[in-house]
Amino acid sequence: MSLACATCPVRDRAACAVLDEAERDELARAGRTRRLAKGETLFSAGLSDAACATLVSGALKITSTDSEGRERILSLVHPSGFVGEMFGPYVQHDVVALGESEVCVFSGPAFELAIERYPRLGTALLRRAQEDLYASRELLSLTGNASAERRVAGAILSLARSASDSPCHPARRFDLPLSRSELADMLGLTIETVSRTLTRFERAGAIRRDGKRGIELLDPALLPNT
Repeated sequence: MSLACATCPVRDRAACAVLDEAERDELARAGRTRRLAKGETLFSAGLSDAACATLVSGALKITSTDSEGRERILSLVHPSGFVGEMFGPYVQHDVVALGESEVCVFSGPAFELAIERYPRLGTALLRRAQEDLYASRELLSLTGNASAERRVAGAILSLARSASDSPCHPARRFDLPLSRSELADMLGLTIETVSRTLTRFERAGAIRRDGKRGIELLDPALLPNT
């Protein structure tokens, strides 16, 4: 399916926002829209061709699998996020949809040509890569020696910041892109520990849960200092 940039919900936040309308239309002709079901793989380890994508809606996880078949979540991708390899095959990690998602997909060579043609697109991607690297480090740091409460609090605040349209303030309400099981695995905790910790945060007035995955951030100051 061809791209529809004029109605794209992340057109003002994605890296391509630095392009004018004519430039964006030209870039769009090199890409296509792909819709993913929950659990569907966008890019897989061993993919022979370089490819990349911008997430329009939904959420993705970047994972690695050890020799015993255990999955580890290395990073999360939120709407307007960029993922993939432009300069070589995607050989080490899988990129999988956490729920129903939509992406703009480009071949690596096509996007490389676009960067050569529009250098400010490359600058925007470099800035986003730096932000994503910081977010990944922040995510991985949660699996260190911190207490369970600090790990869960850190994950909530990180996800709230990722869900926000503002670089200065976390989202007041957002949906957890991960299941309790996935969140527990990512943080090195049990599902029961995650559930009990969320309950304590709710009783303390820091958050309010809405359904299975909805989180309302009532008072971030009441969360343990991460």
